[in-house]
Amino acid sequence: MTTIRKAEEHRPIYVIAGEIWDDWSNPYCGAVPYLEAMSCLDSINDDYGSDRARVVVMYFLANANTWRGETARRIKSELKRLIPS
Repeated sequence: MTTIRKAEEHRPIYVIAGEIWDDWSNPYCGAVPYLEAMSCLDSINDDYGSDRARVVVMYFLANANTWRGETARRIKSELKRLIPS
């Protein structure tokens, strides 16, 4: 019997962004443009203007150092798993 492994499913990026907005009461100004862009993205394969979603997420992570706590750790880890190696 052959087992077909279904591709791992991920939450849409706009859902993740909504959770970030709910948790991070005063986001760092450098992260805000990327968080706004993430609010319009469905998957890591999307484009936002001329930018790839992958780049938007990477720049968000680079600017989210001041966002801390359990939710921040969990979501940052989730976002990192979305980025292809």
